[in-house]
Amino acid sequence: MSSFLKAFGPAIARTRPSEAFRAGAGAFLGIAICGLFVLTPAVDLHLGFYLIAPFGATSVLLFAVPNSPLAQPWSAIGGNTIAALVSVAICLVVVDPILRIALSVGLALTVMILCRAVHPPAGAVAMTAAMNPQDVAELGFVFALTPVATGTTLLVLIAILYARMTGRRYPFRQFNEPGAHGTADRAPFERLGLTNEELTEILKRYRQSFNLGVEDLARLIGAAEMQAATHRKAPVLAADLMSRDLVTVPPDASFADITELFKRHRFTSLPVVTDGRRFLGIIFQIHLVVQKRGVGAILFRRGGRNKARDIMETTSPRATPDTSLAVLVHLMAESDVDAVPVIENERIVGVVTRTDLIAALARSTLVS
Repeated sequence: MSSFLKAFGPAIARTRPSEAFRAGAGAFLGIAICGLFVLTPAVDLHLGFYLIAPFGATSVLLFAVPNSPLAQPWSAIGGNTIAALVSVAICLVVVDPILRIALSVGLALTVMILCRAVHPPAGAVAMTAAMNPQDVAELGFVFALTPVATGTTLLVLIAILYARMTGRRYPFRQFNEPGAHGTADRAPFERLGLTNEELTEILKRYRQSFNLGVEDLARLIGAAEMQAATHRKAPVLAADLMSRDLVTVPPDASFADITELFKRHRFTSLPVVTDGRRFLGIIFQIHLVVQKRGVGAILFRRGGRNKARDIMETTSPRATPDTSLAVLVHLMAESDVDAVPVIENERIVGVVTRTDLIAALARSTLVS
């Protein structure tokens, strides 16, 4: 019983008071501008420029839920105009008031759906016309042009300007529209691997085409995936994936010994440490290539500087045992290195290689 009663409670999530004020102020400005400069509050059957009650409902959609497919320009202008045309036609041929009203609303809704221009206030437009057959008979199909199409178009234009002034987006961004940087790439969290057609099919499958646009669906799926990621197990740290039993070399190791170790173990890097495992630097394969191409020979002729201390890298990125997987990926990508030493209290406790990262990412993908 309690769940049944809850169904009659609010279904809309709480919103900030500032957003409520923004929407209300927009509706106020929209109707006020229409009433002051173009449309009059009183019915003017001569010119047809007057306010009708459905404009209030249109304002609710345009200013409160500008992202809704039901509030987009084609839906608003097309829906209201189609409903007016249908209702005028019904008024000219049907005399019975109940039948006239019912047919106007029902047929207007049918045509709106077929024209992909569903706009809830349009039902009120159809009903307004059907309940005033005398006025409609005098205006005829001009009623669809003025006040309906004219007034709705004016409200849409005001909504566009107001959205830009208040930091909102109206009309909503299209799925294939360039991103913030003017490129074809979407924001990282919106790169879902789903096409416009696939997202549209999802909306159709769950009968949500009237409530949600493809662009908003993509944004929501991306946001939901990011939120879900925070519910998963604790982030992978360097201590979870690093190699601990390391092959290292002392600072006075010869070039020949270093080359032999790389050849034997097929390493991509060798840490250089003291007897107490204090980390001094790291040697990458690229250092050996440079040595073989002449730099090492030049150093040797100038003083025999072909030891590990002479060719090791001392400024490469380092990590600690609690460095996260995401940071490790960033370190390797930005520094273009094959391995990151893990240091604790100036002593090397492990090394994370590209292979370790690939394996960790693969495991996390399979688990999720």
